[in-house]
Amino acid sequence: MTDIRVALVGGGMHAPAHIRGAAGAPGVGLSAIADPNPAAKAVAEKAGLPWFADHHALLASDRPDAAIVATPNVLHVPVALDFIAAGIPVLVEKPIADTVADARRLSDAAQAAGVPLLVGHHRRHNPIIRRARQLIRDGALGRLVSATVLATFLKPDPYFDVAWRRQPGGGPVLINLIHEIDLLRFLYGEIASIQAITANAVRGFEVEDTAAILLRFANGALGTITLSDAAAAPWTWDLAAGENPAFFKPDGVETHFFCGTEGALTLPALNHWRYPGARGWHEAITASPEAIETANPYAEQLRHFAAVIRGSEEPVISGHDGTRTLEATQAVLEAARTRQPVVLSS
Repeated sequence: MTDIRVALVGGGMHAPAHIRGAAGAPGVGLSAIADPNPAAKAVAEKAGLPWFADHHALLASDRPDAAIVATPNVLHVPVALDFIAAGIPVLVEKPIADTVADARRLSDAAQAAGVPLLVGHHRRHNPIIRRARQLIRDGALGRLVSATVLATFLKPDPYFDVAWRRQPGGGPVLINLIHEIDLLRFLYGEIASIQAITANAVRGFEVEDTAAILLRFANGALGTITLSDAAAAPWTWDLAAGENPAFFKPDGVETHFFCGTEGALTLPALNHWRYPGARGWHEAITASPEAIETANPYAEQLRHFAAVIRGSEEPVISGHDGTRTLEATQAVLEAARTRQPVVLSS
C-alpha cells in the first residue's frame, strides 16, 4: 500500500506530536513542512523533510495527497480553504476556527466540494477514551447521572511572555477547556445548556485563568468542570494520561469521574465501580480496572485520516462535529459574560 503523502502546515508547538504520530501511523508519510518561521525550517531539517515558506509555495512545488493545518488559529480557515479548493483533504488542528460562523463556512465548503475535513481532537483516538465510550454505550453505567471533570494545572510564567496569551481568546477556555467539552460530547452526547463563571483574579490579565462550568446534557445528565491554568495541581488529563512526553506524569491521578445508575468510571485509570450484590450506600461497592491499551493517539489519528481518504472509514470527528464542540466552548464565555444560561442549538 502506497503511503498517503501528508504535508504539515505549521512547524510550531503541535509539529513534534504530528511528526511522531506520522512515524507510527501505517500508510502515512509526511512529505513537507510549510511555515515562515526560521525555527520551523530547523524542525523540517531535523525531520529530514523539505521546507517551504508557506502553503502557497508548497502547493506550487509539490501537490501532497493531504494536509495537516497546525497554524495559529486565525489562519485555520483561510489555509484549509485553499487546500479544499485544490481538492486536497485536510486535518485541521483544534479549534476548527476562531468563530462558529467561520467553522460553518469551512465545513460547508468541504462538504460542497466532497473533500474530507477532519478536526484534530486527538483524544477521541486514545484507546482509553474509546474503551470508556464503549462501556458507556453498552450500558455498563446504566442511565448517565453526572460527569465531574478536573482540569487544574500550572502554566509557567514564561508561557505568558507571548502577548496574545494574556488577551481574550488566549486563555484556558479556548485553549484547554475545548478538549474537555469535546471529550464530554464524545462520551455523553450533546450538551443542551451551559452555565459558567470565569475569573482572572490570580494573574490579573484580560483573559481568564480560572473557570467553573455547569452543563446539562440532552439525555438529562449533569456535568461540572473545574478549570484553571494557575493552580499548582496535577489533576488534568494532559499530565495524568501521559499522552505527551513533554509533560510530567504523576502516579495514580484521576481526572474524570463518570456516574450512572448502575456504576461509575474514572479516567485515565479506567476503574469501573459497581455493586457486586445488594445496592445502596450501606453496601460494599468495588472497583475493578478495565483493560487498557497503550497507543499514540496522534498516530491513530493519522492512520484514521488516511483511512478516511481511502474511503474505508467514516470520520471520527468531521468539520461539522468539530464546529459543535467550538460552539459549546464559546458558549462558556458567553454564559460567563452574561451570567445567564446559554441554550445550545439542537
